[in-house]
Amino acid sequence: VNNVKIRFLGTGAADWPVDATDDKGYNRYFSSAVIDDILLIDPGPHIFLSADKYGIDLTKVKYIINTHPHSDHYNKESIAKLQETDAQFIEFSAGESKEIGGYNISAYQSNHATSTAYSVHFIIDDGSKKLFYGLDSAWLLYEEVADIKKKGIDLAVLDATIGDVPGDYRIFEHNNLYMVEEMKKTLDPYIKRVMISHMAYTLHTDHETLVERMKPS
Repeated sequence: VNNVKIRFLGTGAADWPVDATDDKGYNRYFSSAVIDDILLIDPGPHIFLSADKYGIDLTKVKYIINTHPHSDHYNKESIAKLQETDAQFIEFSAGESKEIGGYNISAYQSNHATSTAYSVHFIIDDGSKKLFYGLDSAWLLYEEVADIKKKGIDLAVLDATIGDVPGDYRIFEHNNLYMVEEMKKTLDPYIKRVMISHMAYTLHTDHETLVERMKPS
């Protein structure tokens, strides 16, 4: 059985600086990931800084997909630079499935910022493993949950923008940690492993505190 390799180029929300660090020399960068070195999700403005820092060779990227065109997830200059080494940018609308480079990729409407041209989540299936990539969003919508239950997911990446801040209006398009925990409990029979991403700089404390907070889950 093949293993799918996922490397995160960033796990932060839009309030992280692109090219600076905090007083501990730390930066989550904007949320992005690369699958098996060849499939990049969300070509944000930081990806080459992050790739240089973590030793990721983005010249290997062949395919680029995008969850939505907010500036922390979509950057024309990053796409153009990736296209210099023949990467293809492939657009998705909710409800579409496409075969791309050995992956079957299905796009689902996400619960986020309907003012954008599109806003989607992905199930990425390489024939042996299935990845659900669910940033940015509040609560997963019915259609994608139905397919998660039907297909079974090896790894789900869920939005955790808000942390434990009470009464934050962003719960209508992002998750807090309680929402993540509830979805994980409900979907445990169908998802083998859950990771969180898209943590906001201003809505979370330090990384170590977050690790301890989520350890029971």
